[in-house]
Amino acid sequence: MLERLIRGLRRLFGQSPAEGLTPPLSTGPTQEAGSPTDGATNMRKITTIADVRRHFLSNKEPIYFISATNFNLLGIGDWVGSFRHINYINCFDGQQRNVFVPKEKFPRDFESIEDINNYLLEHKEVIDFIGSRADGERAGVAAFLMFDEHTEEVCNQLGLRVAFPPAALRQRMDNKIETVRIGNKAGVPSVPNVLAKVGSYQELCEVSQELGNDLVVQTAFGDSGHTTFFIASEDDYYKHAEEIEAEPEVKIMKRINCRGSAIEACATRCGTVVGPLMTELVGFKTLTPYKGGWCGNEMFAGAFSQEVRDKAREYTFKFGEALREEGYRGYFELDFLIDMDNGEVYLGELNPRVTGASSLTNVAAFAHSDIPLFLFHLLEFSDLDFDLDIEEINERWSHPDSVDSWSQLVIKHTDESVDLLTQAPHTGVWRMHDDNSIAYDHYSYHPHAAENDREAFFLRISGAGDFRYEGADLGILITRGRLMDDDFQLTERAHAWIAGIRGQYAGQSLQDPVVEEVAVSHAVGGGNFKIL
Repeated sequence: MLERLIRGLRRLFGQSPAEGLTPPLSTGPTQEAGSPTDGATNMRKITTIADVRRHFLSNKEPIYFISATNFNLLGIGDWVGSFRHINYINCFDGQQRNVFVPKEKFPRDFESIEDINNYLLEHKEVIDFIGSRADGERAGVAAFLMFDEHTEEVCNQLGLRVAFPPAALRQRMDNKIETVRIGNKAGVPSVPNVLAKVGSYQELCEVSQELGNDLVVQTAFGDSGHTTFFIASEDDYYKHAEEIEAEPEVKIMKRINCRGSAIEACATRCGTVVGPLMTELVGFKTLTPYKGGWCGNEMFAGAFSQEVRDKAREYTFKFGEALREEGYRGYFELDFLIDMDNGEVYLGELNPRVTGASSLTNVAAFAHSDIPLFLFHLLEFSDLDFDLDIEEINERWSHPDSVDSWSQLVIKHTDESVDLLTQAPHTGVWRMHDDNSIAYDHYSYHPHAAENDREAFFLRISGAGDFRYEGADLGILITRGRLMDDDFQLTERAHAWIAGIRGQYAGQSLQDPVVEEVAVSHAVGGGNFKIL
């Protein structure tokens, strides 16, 4: 409290940069390498949100988000000068200036999003593009959804600095078993569970005796739609026995009546900045073929009771501080499971990165009244001297008036069929008519272009010429307002949007089994791995 009072007095009497008053200083020759904003306008010390905004708007050093698509960081280029996306999938038909997609594609079977990113970084067109914007040996800064040690090596060769903790540390933090242990240490409880090596159904029953007969088993890594197993009988177990028994240790949980939720945050040297609690859409058959698979989010102030929201925010802050002790800093997301029978808030899993929920976190009202959460991440990975009042920011962001209502649907191909797409909807704003039919309205790159709940921004992922197969990501629809009711079921409007978007796709059947096999083997994401 005393520190906040002193800081306020200093601002009042002009002893530190005051919002909107102190002009930024020019970048001096003493600025150290490693900043994601070298060459940008520099300041003695950043102490206000206005300082952060001004700094990044004046940024001159190239900053890249390299991923399969730009979905996770939609609109960040509006806040950061010299920000570009380097993507594999052309979602915008070349209309978006700050998105670079190499024109020539070489046949390649990807097994992970890391493979996609490494392919991009080693592509001549991408190398030339990065080189054309470089300042000598300093090529800029790279951010990723996923990366590995090879990515780090290639970035080093290109002169790119990676604005994330080392891949090895992220890998350790991404382990669901490790998440439980960090949570326990920080006082953030998980669903009643045991961590154990399982070699048979009998062993599973023995180690989980106190948890009952209805269990959920998770492996250490992987998307929840593929690596979470619901086991209430021996038959259930043997469907997944090979995967479970291959693991050195699994997480065995009591199955509870819960709702999924997500909250994003950023661990900085000044403390952990915490975003709002969002609901998660999980396992809807009209959106995903994977039971337990993530397929969207809702953000609105009344998603859960104030008590639940406060508890989730408290736990997220504690977990962020525990991550800092582990050496991790920057952007992360926590999934919480809200027990609908007793209101308990349980830690689900950690995603040490930007995520599919980032598209909502960074476009909501609180982000636009201050700054998007991702800018705190860039700030943390700069060499800038900053001292922000994180407690004040968190208090402001926790207020219901700071959270407007947004929803997103991740629409996958749910049939077992495989075909070649001959028609696909354009990225941009779509409008829903009174009869619930939809029509393309105009091009845009930003969800804010959808002005009301009868409009939606659609980001196309699969386009004409792509194979459509079970699990393929067709696209993401983002709109204002809610798409689930109070019972967490999809609304009539949600079903209308899903049907309308699906109706914009057309495909040519593949009769030859060999062609079908080739199509699936060249799939990007979907049934192979998560790209969003």
